[in-house]
Amino acid sequence: MSSSQLLKGVLEGCLLSIISKGETYGYEMIEKLAQHGFTMVKEGSIYPLLLRMKKDGLVTTVQKEMPSGGPKRKYYHLTPAGQEELEQFKVRWRDMSTSVNRLMEEEEK
Repeated sequence: MSSSQLLKGVLEGCLLSIISKGETYGYEMIEKLAQHGFTMVKEGSIYPLLLRMKKDGLVTTVQKEMPSGGPKRKYYHLTPAGQEELEQFKVRWRDMSTSVNRLMEEEEK
């Protein structure tokens, strides 16, 4: 299984976490993911996911003018449903990562 296949399952939770820390836009999210080691994430992989998250009511967006006069940016905000989904993701992730770590450590013995 490749890293990109593993990432697909956790990317939504990672984006929800980034958005929960404050208003942000797509490219900024990619930069934050890269700062945390997710260097394989490209714009083409997050925008369809952000669109689906908006359709599911997990995030809202607002268009804002750029101070430099460039094209408007779409900023994302977490909704209460998005905050709830993030909390559920954290629980699922802790359970899953604990189980995988336990299994891998057992195999190394």
